[in-house]
Amino acid sequence: MGEIVQHNTVIFGAGSGIGAATAEALALRCDRVACIDLRADAAEATAQRIRTAGGSATAWAADVADEAQLIGVFDEAVTQLGQVHNVVNSVGIQGPLAVRSHEITLEQFDVVYRVNLRAALAISQVAVRHMLQFGYGRIAHVASIAGKEGNPGMISYSATKAGMIGMVKAQGKEYAKDGITINALAPAVIQTDFLATQPDTVVKYMLEKIPVGRPGTVAEAAAMLAWMTSRECSFTTGFTFDLSGGRATY
Repeated sequence: MGEIVQHNTVIFGAGSGIGAATAEALALRCDRVACIDLRADAAEATAQRIRTAGGSATAWAADVADEAQLIGVFDEAVTQLGQVHNVVNSVGIQGPLAVRSHEITLEQFDVVYRVNLRAALAISQVAVRHMLQFGYGRIAHVASIAGKEGNPGMISYSATKAGMIGMVKAQGKEYAKDGITINALAPAVIQTDFLATQPDTVVKYMLEKIPVGRPGTVAEAAAMLAWMTSRECSFTTGFTFDLSGGRATY
């Protein structure tokens, strides 16, 4: 077996769903993990599960749509961890559902834009500025299959996730020679507690498009993100990986 190398990883949106599962998966491979979430209790719950399992984790609360809070919490993580090798962005909101585009207000759109796309750029910026000092880094954003194909009645979500995919394509090229890879994951429906709160019509529409016939799991998403933030992921950058049960085949 090869030598186990301990990495330091910052995960935004670590309080639940894919973010929490990824934090726990990376801790199992011996990463020291900083769990950051809008909700302090949720971030701490994930960190506590990791510590109970014998891993290393800390927790902070921050609203990443607020640039000052984002920079502040990242600096705190750097102070505690030192070099940050990996950054995972699993922050996102869906915004209005089952509403056609002409019925969405620009104010509603702006709320989703600030969290899903503007904050994603800000996260990439703070991560890249840090990683350039070391000539190494892995950044992974959680996008969505809606960003590739568009989901009707979800214009804010679809448009901002499409913007994230375009952002990752551009950034992957920008930092390709700096030892930093920047990729994204595009899940279809993932089985989370949040899924149970969605309108039946929305869930039915999305599941009918999945050839496998079931939602994905957070463990499957975490496994892919774990590879995307590994040293082995050195020749793939600017790419968006599908996790769609066969829905997307391109």
